[in-house]
Amino acid sequence: MIIPPIFGAIQGIRDRLEKRYIAAYLALTVVGMGSWCFHMTLKYEMQLLDELPMIYSCCIFVYCMFECFKTKSSINYHLLFTLFLYSLTVTTIYLKVKEPIFHQVMYGMLVFTLVLRSIYIVTWVYPWLRGLGYTSLTVFLLGFLLWNIDNIFCDSLRNFRKRVPPVLGVTTQFHAWWHILTGLGSYLHILFSLYTRTLYLRYRPKVKFLFGIWPAVMFEPQRKH
Repeated sequence: MIIPPIFGAIQGIRDRLEKRYIAAYLALTVVGMGSWCFHMTLKYEMQLLDELPMIYSCCIFVYCMFECFKTKSSINYHLLFTLFLYSLTVTTIYLKVKEPIFHQVMYGMLVFTLVLRSIYIVTWVYPWLRGLGYTSLTVFLLGFLLWNIDNIFCDSLRNFRKRVPPVLGVTTQFHAWWHILTGLGSYLHILFSLYTRTLYLRYRPKVKFLFGIWPAVMFEPQRKH
């Protein structure tokens, strides 16, 4: 959630990507930094640094997804204002009510919007992107599932870890898996959004695996005839 998106942003600057994709990469990094700080300190201020950027980054993702099929470097001010107002409203209310359920519902609405948009794209626009689109979705939802299992069966999992070797017990740290899988799922979603956008702009995007393991989108402008 921290280092790969930074490299993605640097590569995006080199490739002269639209600024919203640079912002998407950096927003994911900010979420990772905030989550890191919160889990190191368990302070309320650091919790906000973890949770509020989740809303902001998801708003950036929504903007990217809904602007995939617009002219290059176009700006949708109405959508920008709507997402800014959404972020401001969620921030203001959350600072006052301090209710985690409210944050989860507001974040879930954004994720649900992204899911619907992604399904639309891989169903009716670019069906051949189903692999990347559904992989990002599956990885993210698997993390969400493990997070809920950890919340519901926390005591049972703790007792289980006391009875088994640490090497086995660490695999049941589902909250940790939540961070790993949602971070990876979010990163893959950026790749899916970027692939969709550059494909529409008639570039030739390709998913390549750096060092044989880490996915990244590489592309080049369409050849001139």
